[in-house]
Amino acid sequence: MAHADRARTGALSRGAALASTYRVQLRTPASDPEGRGFVLADVEDLVPYLADLGVGSVYLSPILEATPGSTHGYDVVDPTRVAAELGGIDALRSLRATCREHDLGVVVDIVPNHLGVDRPAANRWWWDALRRGPESPYFTYFDFDTEAANGADGRIAIPVLGSPEDVEQLVVVTPSRTDTDTDTSDTDGAETELHFYDHRFPVAPGTGDGTAQQVHDRQHYRLVHWREPLLGYRRFFTVTGLAGLRQEDPAVFDATHAEVRRWCEEDLVDGIRVDHPDGLADPVGYTRRLRELAGDDRWLLVEKILAPAEVLDPAMPVDGTTGYDALRLIDQMLVDPAGQARLTELASRYCGGPGDEEQVHEQSARLKRQIVLEDLAPELGRLTRAVRRDAALGREATEVTGDDDEALLREALVSVIERTPAYRADYPVLRGTLPAILDGLHRDRPELAPALGLVAGALARGTEASARLAQVTGAATAKAEEDRLFYRLGRLVSLNEVGGSPGRMGLPVEAFHLAMAERALACPLAMTALSTHDTKRGEDVRARISVLSQLPMQWAQLVSEVFRAFPPPAEDAGYFLLQVIVGVWPAGDDAEGDDREDDYLPDDLRSRLHDYAEKALREAAVHTTWTDQDGDFESAAHGWIDALLDSGGALLTPFVERIAPAGRDNSLIAKAAQLLSPGVPDVYQGTEVWEDSLVDPDNRRFVDYEPLRSGAVARSGHPKFAMVREALRFRRAHPAAMASGAHVPLPVRGPAAADVVAFTRLVDRGAAVGMIASRRTAVVGAGEFGGTEVLLPEGTWVVRPGGSVISGRVDVGDLLVGCPVVLIVRDDV
Repeated sequence: MAHADRARTGALSRGAALASTYRVQLRTPASDPEGRGFVLADVEDLVPYLADLGVGSVYLSPILEATPGSTHGYDVVDPTRVAAELGGIDALRSLRATCREHDLGVVVDIVPNHLGVDRPAANRWWWDALRRGPESPYFTYFDFDTEAANGADGRIAIPVLGSPEDVEQLVVVTPSRTDTDTDTSDTDGAETELHFYDHRFPVAPGTGDGTAQQVHDRQHYRLVHWREPLLGYRRFFTVTGLAGLRQEDPAVFDATHAEVRRWCEEDLVDGIRVDHPDGLADPVGYTRRLRELAGDDRWLLVEKILAPAEVLDPAMPVDGTTGYDALRLIDQMLVDPAGQARLTELASRYCGGPGDEEQVHEQSARLKRQIVLEDLAPELGRLTRAVRRDAALGREATEVTGDDDEALLREALVSVIERTPAYRADYPVLRGTLPAILDGLHRDRPELAPALGLVAGALARGTEASARLAQVTGAATAKAEEDRLFYRLGRLVSLNEVGGSPGRMGLPVEAFHLAMAERALACPLAMTALSTHDTKRGEDVRARISVLSQLPMQWAQLVSEVFRAFPPPAEDAGYFLLQVIVGVWPAGDDAEGDDREDDYLPDDLRSRLHDYAEKALREAAVHTTWTDQDGDFESAAHGWIDALLDSGGALLTPFVERIAPAGRDNSLIAKAAQLLSPGVPDVYQGTEVWEDSLVDPDNRRFVDYEPLRSGAVARSGHPKFAMVREALRFRRAHPAAMASGAHVPLPVRGPAAADVVAFTRLVDRGAAVGMIASRRTAVVGAGEFGGTEVLLPEGTWVVRPGGSVISGRVDVGDLLVGCPVVLIVRDDV
């Protein structure tokens, strides 16, 4: 039996724990201005509620010691202990015990790719490596670049200075013990530090005498201007505060996973989610070591972003991805392809391009090129050196020689990166991708032939150059698409999602069924997701925005009226942001109670939209950027948003009232599809009810659990909550079968058959569950589904919630009265 198959069989033995997950975002009190936090003890208090909801496992955001004040936990500074402010290891043990009492599992998110180094004194490994250099036992833990050719005199370049002249602002300090983040002293005078305003750096033993400049020049590191293309270590994307780890070294793996090993040895966790494996030098090798550590019976997931035509490499002994591939399928299934032509026209008019696959591909390639040459210039330089070094082992080194050819080699590498169709092409399942790219470049760019020979020779050895090319390609793709292009494309922003394919519009129901049937066979234990801490808009916001594809003419009219009454500072930015504003604008019963005023707006909506706009505009990098902010443009954009909030209700509210019901229909359909489809569904915190989150940190806001725990929401008959609870409870009653059972589309006949989503999941002992839903409810009225029938499998089926009994042929119009989707359950045959 293959390793992955053994892992899958073992993981299924975890039973109800793998029925579903419920993701919670932990926060230390120090990260919250109000000092509340959300720690492991708070999660433990939620366990009875989650058990009643039907959840299988509690899914924790990173729990290891992170940078003081971190709001997310992905900037781990000490991987050897559970964060004390979250409760430490004892709180994890207590949570585990309480979860066991309620038959819940525990899944934990780990971050193997990098450590947080923004505050060096908080990270003792980083501090010691900077202080002692190669003599530090931790120096080899980090992916340092100390070659003489790195531009920093062979030292570790750290981009922190505001200008090259700021090195004159350094001061030598001997801080008191209470000033330090952690105990970084020892017997040889480690107390001496270099300070640059609030930044603190260690001083090597015996080098603390003289001026600050002299002391600085003696260190193993060199502080440089942040705009210089100098960097002394691999980082996470372009975040210099996150330094890459060398997990390919078994000693580094053992040191950074000692706490994870303890969790497994004590059986404190049922599953592990791995953050960003694409950043590692050897993702396949890493997951093999992790599987060996965790054992075959623990659930392992990787946050691997798959391109639309890519599959998870079976060489990785994991159970699947974290679910962006499933999110893409479900979101596309809700989009009406009939709206494509008009939305394409609008995108061409307001955003400068149609937003189709051709434009997406062209812009992605162009942005990857730009990002590699600018943002990732240090990484490109290091990759170029690695290619020359690896090629020097063979005769290829003679093909391109001399400094005059350096630009040619860089151009060859950039051209390979911009043509790579996935985040990295070195997975075994993608074998042949790079040879095909080089073949195409030989034909299209013959002037690159000598440099391409050098690249091919280096990559053929499968050593450093191969790994660094993959790492740079992954970073370039993520920055170009997720962090830039997806903030520019405006055709339908609900599709601009992590792992998404916005160049496509709509997925036929039969294609959706086939994709899910393939998932049931290939990756039955992969996670399925609709919202995560990384989604750019929450599931219900995307569901409402997708309704625009059903009503493109009405949308075009609204845009015209809004832009005439409230001209945006730039039409492309305004068109993009207006979709988001429509996605979160309150409608109908969004207000609490019966005393809703016509101009009701949530108190925090204004600040949330301003924060979102600032991030979106800077990420897009068209009119303003993070590093070169255009204050006048940003002020105008914020003024435009204020004008809409203050005076645009007369235009926006009627339109939102028109699309909101269909938006909620989409939400319910998407949630039912996620919860019943093959895989293990994750319910992101608070999404068991309506939610309107935007990009982080907005989607990591605290959730008010009191109405949920008290039963008030359940008693109110909340449609999303009722449906989520029914589906989760069924999954928990049949966990193994729901994860591995077949996805069987139901025959649908009649005039509205193309807009009916109907399938069952066959489970154990004749029991089965399924869903029947109607799509495009903004344009296909409930009466139009009359005469369209679904043929049920044999047996008696019960509609949930509700309890009515159905069998044989069922008229969709009669079944879906007042609701776009129902769950159907068969207990026996």
